[in-house]
Amino acid sequence: MGSSLPTPRPEPVPLREPAPAKLNLALHVRRRRADGYHELETLFAFCTEGDRLTGTSEPASAHRLELAITGPFGAGLGREDNLVTRAWAALKPAAPPALVRLTLDKRLPVASGLGGGSADAAAALRLLTALWRLDPAIAQDIAPRLGADVPACLLSMSARGEGVGDKLTPVPTPQLSGRPVLLVNPLEALSTPAVFAAWDGEDRGGLGTDWRAGRNDLEAPATTLVPAIGSILEWLGRQPGCELARMSGSGASCFALFDSEPARDAAAAACPDKWWHLATYLR
Repeated sequence: MGSSLPTPRPEPVPLREPAPAKLNLALHVRRRRADGYHELETLFAFCTEGDRLTGTSEPASAHRLELAITGPFGAGLGREDNLVTRAWAALKPAAPPALVRLTLDKRLPVASGLGGGSADAAAALRLLTALWRLDPAIAQDIAPRLGADVPACLLSMSARGEGVGDKLTPVPTPQLSGRPVLLVNPLEALSTPAVFAAWDGEDRGGLGTDWRAGRNDLEAPATTLVPAIGSILEWLGRQPGCELARMSGSGASCFALFDSEPARDAAAAACPDKWWHLATYLR
């Protein structure tokens, strides 16, 4: 009798998880706490575009991660220690040993105020939870340990954030869903701790129910550190159809909401080449 060949193991089917760009439609800094963090009131919103994470998992004798980073901003991210690897390390004790292969398509500038790293971590938590069939509550428990914006990015829907931004209350914003938005970044490095350190410490009041009447209290200190932010906001405000222009997070990215898709696309086409930009929509 002839020996039969072993049946080859089927290749794992990759799962895909978006890591949407995060916007702070308004961001009010209320006070500096004794532990060095800051009390905030903010309204998070998310775009339809952002980074992208793809991955597979298969049983193994021990936990192992193979991470590939691609995309226009992939070179700016370390492969050994980033928020994706930290998310994997934090979640793996809840799962059987596995070989995980992840590919991060890094399409957002690094450290840009768009929550890129936090969104990547949140995408990794969602993807691994699905691959390993874990209770989503485990990812929700881990998220705050990875960063203040990770819980909001794990939710990836409009929400009011308080505390350091991690106390979330979902806020339905049907009037904003599908709204054309243009993101612009000057491609200049900006340190979040440096921006908070430059904040003048003045409490200018809380965030009410109308976020449009709000502000970003970090705009002024961020603009002092990177003057191009002021130039971007001025330029966005002059574009036909622009209804509102603000900086997101601690910068340096800014955004503008437009009254129509053609108006946004015209602004995108006119955006100076020295700035990165992305035409997208609110989720």
